[in-house]
Amino acid sequence: MTSTTVLPSAVRRLLPADPLLRRLALMSLVNTVGNGLFVTVSVLFLTRSVGLTPSRIALGLSVAGVCGVFAGVPMGRLADRVGSKRLLMVVGPLEALAVLGYAFVHSFAAFVALACVATVLERGAAAVRSALIARTLPAETQVRSRSLLRSVMNAGLVVGSGGAALALQSDSYAGYVTMMVLDAASFLGATALLAGLPDRDPTVRRTTGPQAPVAPVGRRTVLRDRRYLLVTVLHALLELQLPVLTVGIPLWIVLATDAPAAVVAAVDVVNCLLVVVFQVRASRGVDDVPSAARACARGGLLLAGGCLLYAAAGSGPAAVATAAVLVGALVHSLGELLTSAGGWTLSLDLADPRSHGEYQGVFMSGQAAAHVIGPLVISLTVVAHGAVGWAVLAGVFVLAGAALQAAVRHTEQPAAIG
Repeated sequence: MTSTTVLPSAVRRLLPADPLLRRLALMSLVNTVGNGLFVTVSVLFLTRSVGLTPSRIALGLSVAGVCGVFAGVPMGRLADRVGSKRLLMVVGPLEALAVLGYAFVHSFAAFVALACVATVLERGAAAVRSALIARTLPAETQVRSRSLLRSVMNAGLVVGSGGAALALQSDSYAGYVTMMVLDAASFLGATALLAGLPDRDPTVRRTTGPQAPVAPVGRRTVLRDRRYLLVTVLHALLELQLPVLTVGIPLWIVLATDAPAAVVAAVDVVNCLLVVVFQVRASRGVDDVPSAARACARGGLLLAGGCLLYAAAGSGPAAVATAAVLVGALVHSLGELLTSAGGWTLSLDLADPRSHGEYQGVFMSGQAAAHVIGPLVISLTVVAHGAVGWAVLAGVFVLAGAALQAAVRHTEQPAAIG
């Protein structure tokens, strides 16, 4: 029985009994199934139906990624002013239109422009959703709830990717556009579910009469909160684990090991299933700033161990290389579970609760920046220097985790602002 046939029943078990969290989980599930459909076919659509070269697609996505890095803060600030739910009710349909726009792309310039718009909306929406969750769910259940949502999201991506196999098999313009239409429908479906959420925005105070919103006074400004910015940068270094998984390992397997290329898909399956099954369990005990920092430090050590196992795969026969890569992916994924849980707690507990949109925007921008520069980091380390490059990455993960723990060691003291 394949993972894609097991996942639907696993998703049903993941959906919680709490009505509020269940609605958020259904929103995530609907959205990520659509994303899985689109992401799986997007590159082939752009090459086969639009006629773009792989290098031009990579360039366009890189430009869009840079644009997305700068989307989080302004979108977060806007959410603090107008409310997270209200903003997402507008952004969701705009994301649907952006996805449908790819069906009308016939040039490189149009592709880059649309990719930039779509990525800005995507990155901005991620920051606003994070603020929405922070304001909607009780503080004491935040990390466990986010862990469950992440498990559901990964399950949705796998289900969507499996569904996209039909379009890949047909390899036709109509098949690819059908996936886009379904992805657009998923944004609209998630928006419809969002409409049923209660309005719980502490940043908006109502007056009598016309009930106009009034911004609160005395809130911290994230760009002057040095401790939060430092934590964001250090956690962004840990987020280099994603480019390692999506770019570094495939290149390493193909270019430097005797492992079969099919191991790339096996790594993806290992990672996704571990997140679906164990993310909630990994978040247990990560309920305050010190425990979150410890989780990130332990996660950094595990990510480093994964890097060293990947390096070992380059110096053995096919069986040894395959085993080293798969065990490395297992260790890597466990590190990812811990750093994710720790990051959620730090991003929430160190933020000014009156400015969750702005703070989550900065934290999400740090992650986005890591994902954008990640392929370049992989090129300068693993691709250029092989096992030595893996050792350098291992050192980065260890030092980032240790430095993050040191940065928040005295959390009882007020953050340095100004």
